[in-house]
Amino acid sequence: MTSLLIVYHSQSGTSAKLARACWRSACRVEAVATRVCRAWDAGTADILTADGLILVAAENSASVSGGMKDFLDRTFYPVAASGRVLPCALLVSAGNDGRGARQQVERILSGYPMRLAMATSIFRGEFTALHRQQAAELGEGFATGLEMGIF
Repeated sequence: MTSLLIVYHSQSGTSAKLARACWRSACRVEAVATRVCRAWDAGTADILTADGLILVAAENSASVSGGMKDFLDRTFYPVAASGRVLPCALLVSAGNDGRGARQQVERILSGYPMRLAMATSIFRGEFTALHRQQAAELGEGFATGLEMGIF
């Protein structure tokens, strides 16, 4: 069975809501085992056992949130040493911009053995029903792509 890992860091709760929306819809794809995990609780072993990864991060002061940055820092060298290339997606929760966090994470991922399988999604402002719907579509679409082997 193919596996999808969703890792998030949330202080306000918005990134957690986005991650749950991704997870719920990805679980509709029966051939993909989907797991969601807080960035503080995830590690190298979680990445190395996954076939795909969705990162859900907040932007704080034009940078990626500290919890997500910590996760990426802790796992970078061990995952890079494995040589395994994972497809991934990035969702950014931002008050009004999000571009700084997107650029920072995409720069980090360019050195990681990961490749973005789809364009980064930035969710601006307060969490809305539209955000939930878009995150759900992304989660199900990513899981479907893993199931079909196109990522």
